Amino acid sequence: MNGIRIIDFSWVLAGPFATRLLADFGAQVIKIQPPMPEETGVFNRGYYNNWNRNKLGIRLNLNKPEGIELVKRLVQISDVVIENFSPRVMENWGLDYPNLQKINPRIIMVSLSLMGHSGPWKDYTGFGPSAQAFSGITHLTTYPGKPPSGIGFSLSDHVAALYASLSILGALEYRRSTGQGQYIDISLTEAICTFLYDEILSYTLNGVAPVPEGNSSSKYAPHGIYRCRGKDRWCAIAITSEDEWQRFKQVLDYPAWAEDESFASMERRVQNRLVLDEFIQRWTSNLDAEYVMSLLQSRGIPAGVVQNAADLTDDPQLNSRDFFIRIEHPLLGENLSDACPLKFLVSPAKYLRSAPDIGQDNDYVFHELLGISGSELNRLKENNVI
Repeated sequence: MNGIRIIDFSWVLAGPFATRLLADFGAQVIKIQPPMPEETGVFNRGYYNNWNRNKLGIRLNLNKPEGIELVKRLVQISDVVIENFSPRVMENWGLDYPNLQKINPRIIMVSLSLMGHSGPWKDYTGFGPSAQAFSGITHLTTYPGKPPSGIGFSLSDHVAALYASLSILGALEYRRSTGQGQYIDISLTEAICTFLYDEILSYTLNGVAPVPEGNSSSKYAPHGIYRCRGKDRWCAIAITSEDEWQRFKQVLDYPAWAEDESFASMERRVQNRLVLDEFIQRWTSNLDAEYVMSLLQSRGIPAGVVQNAADLTDDPQLNSRDFFIRIEHPLLGENLSDACPLKFLVSPAKYLRSAPDIGQDNDYVFHELLGISGSELNRLKENNVI
């Protein structure tokens, strides 16, 4: 990605994650920071710093005509523009794709929004959890007969971000062959729907609407999350074959209840899964979750601890792959962050700097890249443009 310059209007998660991936591999990402008061502390929070490492930051007032003109000058020397506002925002600024294409015919623009920039619902606004609700995944990730609980985090933002970064790579390759830019329109709702292909096909082809199953399965049992010893400690267990069931009984030393006819086949176990779950939880509740996981995994039975944040930082698999990195921040000190999960032998990801402070790179971008004189910069600052 060296030599690729990206103008980043995005905020919160979907856009910043997409550009962070590209910045880790050498793209020059210039983040447009709004002229918010410093006392808000947004730029010194862990969330902002986690998603914006390796980026440059400029403070720019887009409510000023001169601010818009500075953006247009940046577009002339850039490769990609990315934003995740509601559909009307960039158009209101005159910075939508038709206008940017006139400035730079080779520009690639990416828009991330709840419903995309076309169709009858294009003006609906919302964040990742809204997309998950529209897709139906919020309805499915709950317990039968209970109100929707949802995933608990914005998975649709992550999915859309990955699609965006991959789409940018494809558009750059297309431009290299044709010399033409592209407009990429990504809907967070459509992105998360790609995780529901079984459910969508089942309803489309058979008219069968999926229903919430909690942690259970309509195909397999035992299949659930089981309480273990300690406060809020749990282990997931999923047995999907008769062979795994026999090995599971061996681990439990063939208790009498496991030989009951109610559990003699997968079909019977699914029918009687509530009773089966009670027996299993009596066993797990006296054991540490890590012990249950290790014991079952050693016998080839799928099992895993339900991990909290502290568990993740100590996870041997993640640490063996250098999943976590430490980056020094000038105000916050050393920060722990997730590394890029892609491991390239020849061109690995690099973590060179923490997220930019407010207007940290104003002088570099406006003076060195755009050639604006010192006196002109002072005038722009006095007029609250930068």
